[in-house]
Amino acid sequence: MKKILYVATITEHFYYFHLPYLKMFHDLGWQVDVASHGDVELPFCDNRYEIPIKRSPADKDNFKAYKMLKKIIKDNHYDIVHCHTPMGGILARLASFSQRKKGTKVLYTAHGFHFYKGAPKANWMVYFPIEYIMSMVTDCLITINDEDYNCAKKHLKAKCITKVNGVGYNSDRYYPVSLDEKKSLREKLGFAQDEFLLIYVAEMNLNKNQAMLIRALKEVSKTHANVRLLVAGADNFGGEYPRLAKELQVEDKVEFLGHREDINDLLHSSDIAVGSSYREGLPVNVMEALACGLPVVLSDNRGHRVLGVEGENGYVVGINDYEAMARRICEIIEDEDLRIRLSKNAVELIKPFSKESVLVELKEIYDQYIN
Repeated sequence: MKKILYVATITEHFYYFHLPYLKMFHDLGWQVDVASHGDVELPFCDNRYEIPIKRSPADKDNFKAYKMLKKIIKDNHYDIVHCHTPMGGILARLASFSQRKKGTKVLYTAHGFHFYKGAPKANWMVYFPIEYIMSMVTDCLITINDEDYNCAKKHLKAKCITKVNGVGYNSDRYYPVSLDEKKSLREKLGFAQDEFLLIYVAEMNLNKNQAMLIRALKEVSKTHANVRLLVAGADNFGGEYPRLAKELQVEDKVEFLGHREDINDLLHSSDIAVGSSYREGLPVNVMEALACGLPVVLSDNRGHRVLGVEGENGYVVGINDYEAMARRICEIIEDEDLRIRLSKNAVELIKPFSKESVLVELKEIYDQYIN
């Protein structure tokens, strides 16, 4: 029996993004194992190894995780080790070093390098050398946006460097709904029918930069009193953004929803999706919004530039340029024909990023190693 091991920092990564790929190998009759931290149950998985892997490179538990991974990989003689997330990628590739000499193929999906155009010099000094060295023990490096792909082709040493359209969105949950369905969902969720709803789905932290959205909302509300911003995601920034909303006197126009399991219903109830992050690889939250037919107004980063096609499905504005964001939001609110056109284009342009499409792309890559 052939065997594959998936490695990432947290188990949720596989639960939310990779079940179709686990299923593919399970259906082929492979032994499918996962090594990560977390107690989430995974279908299509033969063995789930709990390892104390941490996101911080300085955490001493990562050395324990490395030793455990090395034993797991040695004992099972995997045909493929496919690793994800920065620390998962580093530890799995180091732990696979000896077995790689015996035929194990090592694949790494980079979900967004920490070194990129405009990144702090410290990022390049720390993360680039690590990725450069690790690329030498990588059989296939999979990138998810053009900037990372071009950088990898130019600077890194993996045997094969390729690109896929991210991890894919779930087209069974994210799709356009009728106006009647939208009205029904708004009633269920407690949103007024005459409100214009902006939505951002992401945990609250420094990188996601929800401050930009709150400042943009302040500007928009000067001329559009019926606008409301929905912020769906856990607060991992110590209440900073709710305090800013109160300081700017727009707390009555922002709904901090916390972690939600009904993101599809929230998107189906909304009118525009916004994104304010400094850094993205290829964000699934934007894919899901576009698949629901929402025009987007996004900050300018490599992931947003791939998904937001200027003037076609929305707009991309400068990072932290909340005034430009506010202007674009107002344009969409005030022009119904523009809103309809952006919505239709959003649905069509995002189709190559569905899980079904990405599965085809990944299968072509896997086929090189399956046989």
